[in-house]
Amino acid sequence: MKSKVHIVGAGPGSADLLTLRAVKAIKNADVILYDALICQETLDFASPMCEMIYVGKRAAKHEYSQETINQLIVENAFRYKNVVRLKGGDPYIFGRGHEEFEYVSAFGIDVEVVPGISSAIAVPELENIPLTKRGVSESFWVVTATNKKGELTNDVKQTVYSNATIVVLMGVSKLPEIVDWYSKNGKENLPVAVIQNGSLPSQKIVTGTISTIQKVVKQKKVGTPAIIVLGEVVASRPEFISETSIYNKNIN
Repeated sequence: MKSKVHIVGAGPGSADLLTLRAVKAIKNADVILYDALICQETLDFASPMCEMIYVGKRAAKHEYSQETINQLIVENAFRYKNVVRLKGGDPYIFGRGHEEFEYVSAFGIDVEVVPGISSAIAVPELENIPLTKRGVSESFWVVTATNKKGELTNDVKQTVYSNATIVVLMGVSKLPEIVDWYSKNGKENLPVAVIQNGSLPSQKIVTGTISTIQKVVKQKKVGTPAIIVLGEVVASRPEFISETSIYNKNIN
């Protein structure tokens, strides 16, 4: 039996942001190995006969190591014809999708990657925050906040020297360090947005500046998973002025 593995990006969260190719792969799957951020509505596209294997990893709470996940994909490829590895966002943007591709391909197994809509782009856009805007921002950076040692990444530190829009993934736990770094470099007034559970009914968004955002996040109890957007484009959000004035009044 010739099996095939699809490494599928499920998008930012909401099932209606799946691509048609992703839905097709899920419907045809004999087994799905899925991450923590995959919503039930996405899994509902699968056949009732499909085996579901949860392999989620969330902020220091790992059900399986990456090595174990790699092995599970291969083991199931030898058992089933159609295997789907279902990952949040896009599998190649801080998703370790290419590591899985390399591991599985080394066994002579056919692997196809199905891109997903990245939360880095979709979540700000859904809240009317353009990552690029003529006369405001000519580019954007997408960075992760934490390195293998659990420290703030050097890439995040470099962002302070750019006028680009900065999107930080997996960064809420590092928000105090990010704020401190930006403050030390004279960017206390830079607009910031923190968006939790983007695209889902449970979504929360708060906006402010480098000098206020920590207090706002704490007041509104914004947690993970969330993305951070730093840059003047955040002020393009129609509600920005009213939101920041209300938050500033409440926290002062």
